[in-house]
Amino acid sequence: MGIAQPKQDALDAGLEAASFDREFQFSDTDFRSLVALARERTGISLSDSKRNLIYSRLSRRLRALDLTSFRAYREYLQSSDGEQEIESFINSISTNLTKFFRESHHFDHLRDRVALPFAQASSGKPGQRLRIWSAGCSTGEEPYTIAAVLRRAILDVERQDVRILATDIDTEVLSKGANGEYPAASIEDIPENYRSLFQPKTSRGTSAAVAMSDELKSLISFRHLNLMEPWPMRGLFDVIFCRNVMIYFDGPTKTTLIDRFVEQLKPGGWLYIGHSESLLGTHPNLSHAGRTIYRRNS
Repeated sequence: MGIAQPKQDALDAGLEAASFDREFQFSDTDFRSLVALARERTGISLSDSKRNLIYSRLSRRLRALDLTSFRAYREYLQSSDGEQEIESFINSISTNLTKFFRESHHFDHLRDRVALPFAQASSGKPGQRLRIWSAGCSTGEEPYTIAAVLRRAILDVERQDVRILATDIDTEVLSKGANGEYPAASIEDIPENYRSLFQPKTSRGTSAAVAMSDELKSLISFRHLNLMEPWPMRGLFDVIFCRNVMIYFDGPTKTTLIDRFVEQLKPGGWLYIGHSESLLGTHPNLSHAGRTIYRRNS
């Protein structure tokens, strides 16, 4: 232990010298500490390749707080006022990339294996329950796509007990999702039979935009949720979407999260994951049912 610190100091000094042209000092100790904090608070695992991304995104926070170094930012996070900054820290490191009908085969499956069978079984029986969770919903395109599929497949959806829970750790993207307004170009990939649910409008003067209809909004509840913390939901879900979220977690974290999702699914319920994700082998309570589609065993 006695010789480790001088070696670390030398490494930090070298990295700081290599980054001399940067606006803020950003040592290896700064990077490692912030990576550890991100993992502790969010479960996100950040590799060395994310060093420049972390610097770029958090530099905005340093400017906003009028700080001159990442060391000062770390000290601020550990201060009595730092807890208020944690939300901005998490928002800064979160990655949000989504669009309407992304990975469209999931929504075809949702229509054919969930929405249409529910519509048939609930016909003439108002108040039937259907619960879908969009975990890691980002700016809301995924839950609005789910809502569009349900609206088209379940003609009497207003008479049924159908709800979509949309959650994310990033409060800024949640606010955008709840607002339900997007650039006009975002609807280009939406199938024609769903287009009428996405309403063109003029926003902020002459800026073209698309607003989500009340028909879609009424089915969705946006809520802040950290997947690493206790979940407040009491009932089980028929469907869980968690797509392109687990790619940011290490193996043990992902395994734990999958176990928790399984516990939150009804027997026979469906789990959709992202195109670049896997379950790290088989799961005793899940059966593979298609491309990145799994079903909880009855």
